[in-house]
Amino acid sequence: MAGNEWINGYLEAILDSGASAIEDNKQTQVNLGDREHFNPTKYFVEEVVSGVDETDLHRTWIKVVATRNSRERSSRLENMCWRIWHLTRKKKQLEWENVQRLTKRRLEREQGRRDVTEDMSEDLSEGEKGEGEKGEGEGEKVQSETQSKDYQRNSSNLEVWTDDNNKERRLYLVLISMHGLVRGENMELGRDSDTGGQVKYVVELSRALARMPGVYRVDLFTRQISSPEVDWSYGEPTEMLTACPDDSDGQDVGESAGAYIIRIPFGPRDKYLHKELLWPYMQEFVDGALAHILNMSKVLGDQIGGGQPVWPYVIHGHYADAGDCASLLSGALNVPMVFTGHSLGRNKLEQLLKQGRQSKEDINSTYKIMRRIEAEELSLDAAEMVITSTRQEVEEQWGLYDGFDVKLEKVLRARARRGVNCHGRYMPRMVVIPPGMDFSNVVVQEDTPEADEAPNNLVNTDGSPKELPPIWSDVMRFFVNPHKPMILALSRPDPKKNLTVLVKAFGECRPLRELANLTLIMGNRDDIDEMSGGSASVLTTVLKLIDKYELYGQVAYPKHHKQSDVPDIYRLAANTKGVFVNPALVEPFGLTLIEAAAHGLPNVATKNGGPVDIHRALNNGLLVDPHDQQAIADALLKLLTEKNLWNECRKNGWKNIHLYSWPEHCCTYLTRVAACRMRHPQWQTDTPAALDEDPNNESLNDSLKDVQDTSLRLSIDGDKSTSINGSTENVQDQVKRYLSKIKAMESSDQRDSDSSNGPGKFPALRRRKQFIVIAIDSYDENGNLDKKMSRILLEVMKAARLDAQAAKTTGFAISTALSVIEVVAFLKEVKVQVSEFDALICSSGGEVYYPSVNTEEDGKLYLDPDYASHIDYRWARDGLKKTIWKLMNTHEGEEEGDDTSSSIEDDEKSSSPHCVSYLIKDPSKAKRVDDLRQKLRLRGLRCHPMYCRSSTRLQVVPLLASRAQALRYFFVRWRLNVANMFLFLGETGDTDYEELVPGTHKTLIMKGVVEKGSEELRHTKGTFVKDDILPEKSPLITYLSGEASAEEISNALKEVSKAQPGM
Repeated sequence: MAGNEWINGYLEAILDSGASAIEDNKQTQVNLGDREHFNPTKYFVEEVVSGVDETDLHRTWIKVVATRNSRERSSRLENMCWRIWHLTRKKKQLEWENVQRLTKRRLEREQGRRDVTEDMSEDLSEGEKGEGEKGEGEGEKVQSETQSKDYQRNSSNLEVWTDDNNKERRLYLVLISMHGLVRGENMELGRDSDTGGQVKYVVELSRALARMPGVYRVDLFTRQISSPEVDWSYGEPTEMLTACPDDSDGQDVGESAGAYIIRIPFGPRDKYLHKELLWPYMQEFVDGALAHILNMSKVLGDQIGGGQPVWPYVIHGHYADAGDCASLLSGALNVPMVFTGHSLGRNKLEQLLKQGRQSKEDINSTYKIMRRIEAEELSLDAAEMVITSTRQEVEEQWGLYDGFDVKLEKVLRARARRGVNCHGRYMPRMVVIPPGMDFSNVVVQEDTPEADEAPNNLVNTDGSPKELPPIWSDVMRFFVNPHKPMILALSRPDPKKNLTVLVKAFGECRPLRELANLTLIMGNRDDIDEMSGGSASVLTTVLKLIDKYELYGQVAYPKHHKQSDVPDIYRLAANTKGVFVNPALVEPFGLTLIEAAAHGLPNVATKNGGPVDIHRALNNGLLVDPHDQQAIADALLKLLTEKNLWNECRKNGWKNIHLYSWPEHCCTYLTRVAACRMRHPQWQTDTPAALDEDPNNESLNDSLKDVQDTSLRLSIDGDKSTSINGSTENVQDQVKRYLSKIKAMESSDQRDSDSSNGPGKFPALRRRKQFIVIAIDSYDENGNLDKKMSRILLEVMKAARLDAQAAKTTGFAISTALSVIEVVAFLKEVKVQVSEFDALICSSGGEVYYPSVNTEEDGKLYLDPDYASHIDYRWARDGLKKTIWKLMNTHEGEEEGDDTSSSIEDDEKSSSPHCVSYLIKDPSKAKRVDDLRQKLRLRGLRCHPMYCRSSTRLQVVPLLASRAQALRYFFVRWRLNVANMFLFLGETGDTDYEELVPGTHKTLIMKGVVEKGSEELRHTKGTFVKDDILPEKSPLITYLSGEASAEEISNALKEVSKAQPGM
């Protein structure tokens, strides 16, 4: 009964602190991971739930019931006891569900590997077959023995990036980091959970890359925020980070060279949103970024490309949200993509589920974790290369994802090296490149007698303080004796950083307290009550522990510091011969460990995560178990008391720190990127140069205004040798030439408009100022277009032509899952000429046709060959057909390959070279898109599956193909700005409907037109929901009746055309 008395003690404490949270039965009130203020009630409940067996709780509950009386206190005790017992049972249930889920994932992965082995067995060499038959333990042993040899062999095949090899190159690099507050100076690191080490990393990486030989320009994309909550600088469209230095010949490299922050407006401009709330606005960012890139490609083409567009060499996404956008941008531009995860969603989900405090549904609701995981999976689909900081991240974190399998990746890489067919299977290449650091402000001190006496030199002989950096005074004012060695910890007040255990270790070790001071740099704060729940809880606990152990005068915890103060803080700790400590539960990398080593501080760090690799490289400290309080104290005491060990760690850090310099990082980075499969937009069908110089389409957005107004700017200072008197004449000549060009193009426009209704050599949409796309998925029960579509087509076209002047520059397109033959047959049936349309997007984005272009000799419509080659990337039609047939005909409880109850059949009529179509016999047996895509990823297949035509068809198109991406292709190929497109949709549609609604185009949703869509086959239970993709309210979306007349449609078009993103 002793355990029960202990439980009763906790329950009494709950009553004393206030138990309304439990009595109201609010689940979110008992989760310590949420973002509320510290609550003693929650603390006591957590202690009981995590530390007591449920049988004791049940026994206590029975005891209270048996001794109940009329007093209110006893009644409340009974109520709370039952609820805590219920929470404990729920925690065990969550743990059991987690075990089952992990087991299921392991079995699915093993099945995927067997399928891949079976499909590729006919091409395996004898050696590979032997390897496949080895036991798993033996295979892992061989893998570990050959890992370093493979790495050396692969690295030796790469041409290292050097000044001599790449001096003449002029590369354009694009980096994306979307969330948080990003600026080049006075970064507000630690302001919130979104503005941390990643912000500093991407800014410094951009600067470092811009200084590398062969790099001309680096653009760092982020979100533009014009909110009173944040500084005005975050609303500036551009910010120069660094100008590119002159080349070795002393010539000016160009006015656009250097590194820039480009801020793209998306989402509400007047609100600063946390990253979990940005998901519905991702496609707005993609369209805005695409406009900037197209603008910049033309500007750079004029400067360094000989008049030809200069496309990004690579697009690099940082974190899940940026990876999602980078995959779409990479697909639209057909350029390589690189991805860095920084912190991974699946790893966070696993950690939270292991705690057992929240269900998967609760976690998803708080963190939008499933949307984040899907974004990371999409990034794996599209990325040529994934950059990680440590090998632990590759093996233990990325190994949790469907899109990456360490063993399968090695097999596919070996087959590709030998020229053996991989049947369309692909795994991204994982490359370990530790982050860099700027050592320009680091002064390496020699071990001189003066340095040994540094602690005594902090004050003058008369006891007055010397002139010190301001932050030194802010820290030392906390200490009774500032001469003692300093234990320094620098991190956000996040529970994961484990600062409370560090304070306990310090407080409970008397020798450590007597020997050293403890300094905690925990971000910036004004009022703890105004901070988020997790941060406030950590800070409150730290303050209570200081009071508990009476550490006043021994612990410093300043409220504010600037980013420029951080080097001075490290110097202060080094001058006192102190130690830096990072006790985080798990540290993805540990950049502060490198910073500390650069300033001569030995380290004590967690053994979980990146510090293991850092310790292996620098050998300048000790690793500890972050859960072992005594081990932390012992390690700190050992480094502080053993002078020889302290000096050895200090020297080792300085000797090896160059491995983490930015030049070293960028050299490895560019070397690896250069080894990727390079690709960029290439058009088989050439168009006259004049078509790419339309003055109406040059200015695609305003993101360049602070750098240069590329749309209308004249090169006034282009000829720097021109005299002052002659400069005016120079400008006038340029104006005349520019006006002559405009007149010539206007004449060309007139000729085009005169022949726009008839076939020509080039698509008429190249001169359209606005573009109406009808993408309403209204089908009958057989998957054929509904008859009501004819009326909608006619009314929309009539509405667009009510304004005769605007009608001349308005184009039309149909976007559908039907094949081109079926579309033409439908238009013929409803007596609409196919030539009325500038483009037909058919087969769910698998094909693009231009009816306005001369037809082929056999009378077929003109198929865009450039689009076909554009989307061909990673497309393996035959391998996909075989795998999909097997997966779709396998149901729960059946063995794969059992075709006795086939649920699909080939739909050759709707299939095409870039679209595999199947008829669905029984929709109730059809796998959800999320489930199907997961199984395809486990087998290394990358594609875009979807259900369409009222759930009567399953269609699979290439990874880069979709109806939404086809619109961006028009933007890239024909400079038809997405912002000038008007998309007509129903209230529901095919499973790609969610991709069509958001973006900078204007969306008009017609009510009551689509009776049955296919969206019920989109998501499986437990994945992200529609609200995580579509914005709740947007000025770019409007609604009108399906029975709307031409006049009503015309009015809706005029009204929505005034809207802008972020209004």
